[in-house]
Amino acid sequence: MVNTDDFIKRLEIILDYYSLNASSFADKIGVQRSSMSHLLSGRNKPSLDFILKIIEVFPDVDLYWILNGKGVFPKNSEVSENLNSNSTVSNIDTTPTPIDLFSQISIPDKPNIDHSKTREIKTSIENENTDEVEKIIFFYKNGTFKIYSPN
Repeated sequence: MVNTDDFIKRLEIILDYYSLNASSFADKIGVQRSSMSHLLSGRNKPSLDFILKIIEVFPDVDLYWILNGKGVFPKNSEVSENLNSNSTVSNIDTTPTPIDLFSQISIPDKPNIDHSKTREIKTSIENENTDEVEKIIFFYKNGTFKIYSPN
């Protein structure tokens, strides 16, 4: 017997993995949006037809995993490569690991600039153009910049 609460958790993992909301997921697998809503609220239990549609549309979903949590999701994940061939997989935590989007960015020390080359560039520019150079700006990959004025 499928535990409905656990099934809903696994279904939510699938929705997060494919970045779908309940309505778009229902449209993709060809079921009514209301049936998806009733299932996620715990009002209804998943039918065999519903599960088979998920497996058909999303081949990375393992049948045993969606039914009882045994196995891996997605099927081609690194976890499946690291498993021993003779071991039985049970209750693997497939909760996605959150990514820290707000950690500090480390900015490296200021780059070491050879100022003699900047003088050479300044001289060559002055010799080639009759227009005066107002400023030269160097943009670095770390987001910093330097402004050089020839005057």
